[in-house]
Order: sequence, then C-alpha cells, then structure tokens
Amino acid sequence: MKERLLISACFLGRPCKYDGGHNALPEATLRALRERYSLVPVCPETAGGLPIPREPSERRGMRVASHSGADVTAEYEAGARTALTLARRFGCRAALLKERSPSCGTGAIYDGSFSHTVISGDGTAAEKLRAEGLALYGESAVEELF
Repeated sequence: MKERLLISACFLGRPCKYDGGHNALPEATLRALRERYSLVPVCPETAGGLPIPREPSERRGMRVASHSGADVTAEYEAGARTALTLARRFGCRAALLKERSPSCGTGAIYDGSFSHTVISGDGTAAEKLRAEGLALYGESAVEELF
C-alpha cells in the first residue's frame, strides 16, 4: 500500500484559490507524486466554510484577517481542524502545502499588511499539522518527497 500524502487541493488543479483559480503543479510532478503516494487533498480555507472566490487573507499574529479587515480566524481554525482530522484518519506522515498561504504556508507567510512582505511563520493548518508531527513541504521543495 502506498504512503498517504496530504496535499493542498489547489495543487491538483481544483479551483479553490481565493480568486477562484488554482495552483496546479506540472503534470509530470503530479504523475510522479501519484506513483509514489495516495494523495489526500484538502483546502483548509474552503473546508472552514470560506467561499470561492473570497477576499485574500493574511495572518496577523494568532488571528487571520481579510483584506478589508474582517476577522476570519474562526473559519481558518475550522479548516485547520479538518486538515488535521484528514491527516489522522488517513495516517498521513507528510503534507505538501501551498507556500506563504495563511492556512498552508510552511515556515514563511505574509505578514498581515498585504504588502507582499514575507515573515517566518506557519499558516493555521500548517501549524496544527507540524504540531502533530507531520513533515511539511512547500511546492519549492516537492523534489524532497521523491
């Protein structure tokens, strides 16, 4: 049986990005991932009840705010819990997550000023998954999964 890998759904071409788009990985990369892993897709933002499209959001400390200033922390936390539940249910030991995302960012996220300033930190889902002991990878490190 293949190892299971939690993966940001947008990498699979699902239109769940804030603007209704996706962040599909190249087909060769997806093919290689599918050969090695059973992929478990998740979009913590939509799993938490946020619509598509939606305003972009960024973390501000422990809170998450939309560009207009609305507090969407509860939705991000709910989505993070769903991601953690999926990882546990399917026995995932690793996750491939969208870099700099307020939910999936691993090690680096935007600073909450909507100025494209990157700071050290994790998104809400990445934070919970890391605490659970999952190995986290962003798309720039996908080769490390092979």
